[in-house]
Amino acid sequence: MPLKQNREIIIFLVGPTAIGKSEVAVRLATKINAEIISCDSMQIYKGMDIVTSQPKASFRNKVNHHMIALVPPDKEYNVSRYRKEALKRIGAIVKKGKTPLFVGGTGLYLSILVDGIFKEKPIDTDIRKRLLQQAEKSGKAGLYKRLKKIDSEAAKKIHPNDTRRIIRALEVFEATGKTISSLQKERTGLDKDFDLRIFCLNMDRPELYKRIDERVEMMFRQGLISEVKRLLKKKLSKTSRYAIGVNELAGYFNGIYGLDEAKSLMKRNSRRFAKRQLTWFRKDKRIKWINLNNTDTPTTLTKRLWKELY
Repeated sequence: MPLKQNREIIIFLVGPTAIGKSEVAVRLATKINAEIISCDSMQIYKGMDIVTSQPKASFRNKVNHHMIALVPPDKEYNVSRYRKEALKRIGAIVKKGKTPLFVGGTGLYLSILVDGIFKEKPIDTDIRKRLLQQAEKSGKAGLYKRLKKIDSEAAKKIHPNDTRRIIRALEVFEATGKTISSLQKERTGLDKDFDLRIFCLNMDRPELYKRIDERVEMMFRQGLISEVKRLLKKKLSKTSRYAIGVNELAGYFNGIYGLDEAKSLMKRNSRRFAKRQLTWFRKDKRIKWINLNNTDTPTTLTKRLWKELY
C-alpha cells in the first residue's frame, strides 16, 4: 500500500551494524510499495559482498535495491558523488509512484541528504599540504585547538583525533574566509521538498554485541577469507580499505597473528564502529528511535514501523 501524503515521503531506516536493518527494510518496502536505496558507504563497492554485508540475493530479488556494488574497490568514492547519484534514484522512484526507502548506517550520508551539502570550491592543495605538515610536525592537538578558536561549533562535532575533518574545516576557513559551520547552514536538503521520516533501530548493548559477534562468525562461514584474499591482490582505494575485515585479515595473511586473533579484532572493531554510529545518530533530534526488545522479530518490527508511518 503506498503512503498518502500532501508531500512525497522519503523514509530513512538507519542503525548500527548487525542490528537487522536489511530484512526489516525488505518487509517494510513490500508493504508500502517502496524501493530501497543503500545509505552505506561501503556497500557501494563491487566484489565486497561479504565484507560489507551487502543484502543477500533473495532480498534484492523481492525489492529493487539501489546504490549497491556500483564502484570498483580500487576507485575512490565521496559524499558529493553519493548525494548526486542518490538524488537521481529518488527522482526515478518517485516518478514510478513508489516511496524511496534509505537503509544503512552511514550517518554522514544521511546528513548530506537530509541537510544538503554546501558548494565547495576546488581544494587548495597548498593549504592542505601546509596543514598536513603542521599536523605531522606539531601534532593534531594544535590544529584542533585552533579550530576551537575559529569555529567552536564545528569543533564540537569533530573528534579531536579526526585529523582529516579538522584539516578540512580549517582549509575551508582559509580558502573562503567563512567557517564550515556557517557554510553548512546555507545548505538546502531534502526536507525542503519532501516529508522525511527517519527511524533508527536500537537495542540493549549486550544483545547488539552478541549479534555483531554472530555476524562476524557467519561472514567467515560464507567465505570471507577468500573474498578478502582476492581483494588484497588489488590496490584498494583508501575508502574501500576502511571496510572492517580487510585490514584485520591482512594481518593474518601476513603472519602477524592467527585466525582467532583476526576474528577477535573484527568483532572488537565492529563493536567500536557500532558505538560510533549510535553516537552520531543520537545527535540528530529528528530521528525517531525504535528500541528493540527480546520478543521483536523482523515481522513485529515491520508492524511497529507501519504504525509509526500511518
